[in-house]
Amino acid sequence: MITHLKFVSVPVTDQDRSLAFYTEKLGFRIATDQPFNDKQRWIELRIGDSETRFVLFTPDGHEDRIGGFFNGSLACDDAEATYRQLKQRGVEFVSEPKKEPWGTYMIMKDPDGNQFVVGSK
Repeated sequence: MITHLKFVSVPVTDQDRSLAFYTEKLGFRIATDQPFNDKQRWIELRIGDSETRFVLFTPDGHEDRIGGFFNGSLACDDAEATYRQLKQRGVEFVSEPKKEPWGTYMIMKDPDGNQFVVGSK
């Protein structure tokens, strides 16, 4: 039976630049960084204690997906505090934290323009 989501893939144009962004600005940790082919590496990142990994990889023929909206959401303990911390580290945001009855969220961008919802209760 299926037990969990193993990884999500984020298409990127420059793996080194993206690796620096996700590790230095967002605090993700490298789980795997190894050659994949002559053009790319297979880079898996860990987020906190989560089993799910972020993979910085663009399959051939999927370059048109770079810079899109990630169909999912990242969770944090406190959206407003996370916004302030990440903003100080130079992370670009599409929207500031917005409170809704179900929680507080904001939208950030990575160096390729990929957009991610980040939210808390």
